Amino acid sequence: MPPPRILSSLATQLSQVSLSASRLPVLPQPCIPQFLAPSIRPFSSTSRHLDWLTPKTGESRKSRKGRPRVPTGGSMRGTTVIWGDYGLRLRDHDRRIAASQLRIAEETIKKRLRGMKFRLYHRIAANIGVYTSGNESRMGTGKGSFDHWASRVAVSKIIFEIKGDLHEQVVKDAFRLAGNKLPGLYEFVRKGDPPVMGITKVGINGVTEADLKRPRKKLPLERTAARLPTASP
Repeated sequence: MPPPRILSSLATQLSQVSLSASRLPVLPQPCIPQFLAPSIRPFSSTSRHLDWLTPKTGESRKSRKGRPRVPTGGSMRGTTVIWGDYGLRLRDHDRRIAASQLRIAEETIKKRLRGMKFRLYHRIAANIGVYTSGNESRMGTGKGSFDHWASRVAVSKIIFEIKGDLHEQVVKDAFRLAGNKLPGLYEFVRKGDPPVMGITKVGINGVTEADLKRPRKKLPLERTAARLPTASP
């Protein structure tokens, strides 16, 4: 079969076509503010911002129920305000607070302080898995399936901190509303307030850290027995 014939007009048009390596003009990019730009994370050696209500990775094994560690041995860690100006501190016994309760408390604070400039710090993290089993389940069927994330909070621990140009009464009211959403009793603290060892505030009424760390005082009967002369053989 002979090849198709090319029309003379089409051949003339093809001969007039020239190929060049000219580049397209580069249009100026509009200046977009940082807060309106898409959230593109460039390469960085720092870790991503972790969610305080959900761990980055799951648990390798099912965690036990457990109890918060009691601050013994003179520990006062996490009982004072560090980054903010005001804080919300647990003054009840240890609690296990669910992630949903912490989220509701956070939303309550933000709703009360809507329109104000502040920064909210979280001092705890919900990294303990809670597992439940169904009703009327026999013993030996296993621990159960995952239900929710929770956080073990010891006594006198700071839950939230706030930093910003806010009135103290406004922050106190926001923390009061948040404390009503959480289990347990809470108190409002300021930056610079004395730390707490267990349930005793250090520095108030002459109580010092050395007094709380020293051994138990002897009872009156023990003092009397110590003054008695020893019987000679």
